[in-house]
Amino acid sequence: MSQNHVVWDIPTRIFHWSVVVCVALAWWSGEEGNFEVHEWAGYTLVVLVLTRIVWGFVGSRHSRFGDFLAGPRHVLAYLRGAGSSTPGHNPLGGWSVMALLSLLLIQGVSGLFNSDDILFDGPLHYLGGDFSDTMGEIHEIAFNLLLAFVALHIAAIAYYQVFRRDQLVRVMLLGKADGKSGREAPRSAWLALVIFAVIAAAFWFGLEQAPQPTSYW
Repeated sequence: MSQNHVVWDIPTRIFHWSVVVCVALAWWSGEEGNFEVHEWAGYTLVVLVLTRIVWGFVGSRHSRFGDFLAGPRHVLAYLRGAGSSTPGHNPLGGWSVMALLSLLLIQGVSGLFNSDDILFDGPLHYLGGDFSDTMGEIHEIAFNLLLAFVALHIAAIAYYQVFRRDQLVRVMLLGKADGKSGREAPRSAWLALVIFAVIAAAFWFGLEQAPQPTSYW
């Protein structure tokens, strides 16, 4: 294990903290009725999550799903006290990441079809009817579940930081910490930027093909 290698590469760290900002913005803007900010926070989250999914297959070693997703036997062994085979996410943390990514994607996609029929129409609301209503319910349920998972995530980080002396916050800020470094050199951050740009362009192009939402102002 080389001390010169980071556990979390720059794209993964940027993704993590960007999601923190976007979720906070989405929550605040939804509560305040600032639907323009809410809309753009949602768009950004969708592109970020799709980029992270692609990066989970082609990115740096410890950012790839194959590095930190483990089967039930390994998860149970970890819960019984066995160590983690990777300096990245432990077996339990790996699946919690997948749950968070899934909820973020469900939250973002459902918002595209959502409409309150008063002040806000998502860009794909024109499908309308029962489907739009169902998407609205999913949007609300997914966000409540997301908040619960975020609270659980913060609690887990606090536990590992305080009781197990695992410098998870430092690693996510700087890429590595004392006694915690990567096993391979990270992939170029430019590759992640290209992936992000391609996904953003495709997403924007797709939304542009949809009828424009109604303006209430």
